[in-house]
Amino acid sequence: MTEQQDCVFCAIVAGEAEASVVHADDRVVAFMDLGAVTPGHVLVVPRLHAVGLEDLDEDTSTHVWRTGHRLGRALRRSGLRCEGVNVFLADGEAAFQEVFHFHLHVFPRFRGDTFRINADWATRARHLLDAEARLVRRGLAAL
Repeated sequence: MTEQQDCVFCAIVAGEAEASVVHADDRVVAFMDLGAVTPGHVLVVPRLHAVGLEDLDEDTSTHVWRTGHRLGRALRRSGLRCEGVNVFLADGEAAFQEVFHFHLHVFPRFRGDTFRINADWATRARHLLDAEARLVRRGLAAL
């Protein structure tokens, strides 16, 4: 896929929009999130426009995640408050994706920060897990 009109991340990648870049190479650009969850919140964005997982080739995706891993390690050494790290992907509107250019969030966590994901963390019955596993295996086979 190529650059998309009106995509803020494509504009950042092209150098047409302002960003505080922490890493750039031939496949990705990583920059500070303007709407940071915590100080040090970084976004890793592929240079090629891809809306989500379905639009991104596995090699580029692997590079995005590898870069995110390195950035998470870097945050722990950065001097920023960092007692833990979240690596977060929002793929699709139902998953809270707001900018429809694939991007990986990497941000430091610390006791008392305000980021929360509220969910029902109840234990699922084994027969339900087994049925869901069969469906995921079917999905893998369809790739």
